[in-house]
Amino acid sequence: MAKFLIESHHGDEPLACARVVKVFLATGSHYLTNADWGCADGEHAAWLVVEAGSKEEARTILPAAYRAEARITTLEKFTPAQVDRIMAQHGG
Repeated sequence: MAKFLIESHHGDEPLACARVVKVFLATGSHYLTNADWGCADGEHAAWLVVEAGSKEEARTILPAAYRAEARITTLEKFTPAQVDRIMAQHGG
């Protein structure tokens, strides 16, 4: 399984924040109830790191109303050997 970062933005009004948090918590989903929120710092989004088979599978973790606008990023780690290979291939 691959690892993905899900970023889901919402409105910046206090009621919008409360509504989206309530929806996430009401799902009972482990992923959604453990989302990290940036609202207190003026960044009105939730972030989740999940393992899934594809970006689209990761997107389905979100409640339907938030799926279309979500940003899904594939996460990976690099080893020093991988970085050395990339640099060698590209003249670094």
